Amino acid sequence: MAKDRSQRDDYTTPLRRLVLGIIVLCLLGIFLVWRIDSPRVERFRAQVVDRVIPSMDWAMAPVTGTINLFRDFQSYRRLADQNRELRRELRQMKAWKEAALQLEQENARLLDLNNVRLDPRLTYITGVVLADSGSPFRQSVLLNVGARDGIRDGWAAMDGIGLVGRISGTGGNTARVILLTDASSSVPAIIQPSGQTALITGNNSAAPVVDFLENPDLVRPGDRVITTGDGGVFPAGLLIGQVAADPSGRLRVRLAADYERLEFLRVLRHHGAETVTDPGKLVQPAAGPAKSAGTAGAAGDG
Repeated sequence: MAKDRSQRDDYTTPLRRLVLGIIVLCLLGIFLVWRIDSPRVERFRAQVVDRVIPSMDWAMAPVTGTINLFRDFQSYRRLADQNRELRRELRQMKAWKEAALQLEQENARLLDLNNVRLDPRLTYITGVVLADSGSPFRQSVLLNVGARDGIRDGWAAMDGIGLVGRISGTGGNTARVILLTDASSSVPAIIQPSGQTALITGNNSAAPVVDFLENPDLVRPGDRVITTGDGGVFPAGLLIGQVAADPSGRLRVRLAADYERLEFLRVLRHHGAETVTDPGKLVQPAAGPAKSAGTAGAAGDG
């Protein structure tokens, strides 16, 4: 057996060397053919490529499929990233939409306020809110202005946009403001554009109730609520807020004043409306002295 193995090795070793030499010569020939710059060799290379490459498609199919699968996976990852980005932008757009709606409502409220012409005789005193004594049974704030500043009971207090309440109790240097949300607050109001009169009554909640409404069918959520001036407590035309409906369907008022940020309040000086005793004088001025004298002379000549 040792002799057979040695004979087999004697035959295989030269054969392997011969095959290796042939492969090296073939590779060298291919290299030389591919490197020779000649028109004939170029045509030969083109013919070889035309015959060999089409028949190699079956061998390249796994490689092509793997490349396509990798590209599809990359495309899927890009789509997933874009989907997450679009969802994030959608959430931001929803937040911006809510902010835009709030700004739109505030802008509309300010525009409505600018269209209101208050009594030019009304002046105001600005006070700083010192303390908030709000409780489940009484809601009021304390200002740093009082009797020494000419503050009187009953005067209206505003935050610059809407009515906040009225003065109820004054000291030398301080004054207390009863808020519209207090249970003891009742304000005569008119609802625009329907012109319905109502009474805005506080109930210790953030939204006072609309009571004694003549025709509720003419009132819609979002209608503007202003003071009528009835009773002589508040001047006419002060903005209170907008009509809103609670889940039970009862009409309430969404106050225009920002009760969460009551830092400064304007106290309106209101000494009451002048009583009209002779309506004719409103459209026809009284006769002057000269005119009266001329009339008397004419009567004497007659």
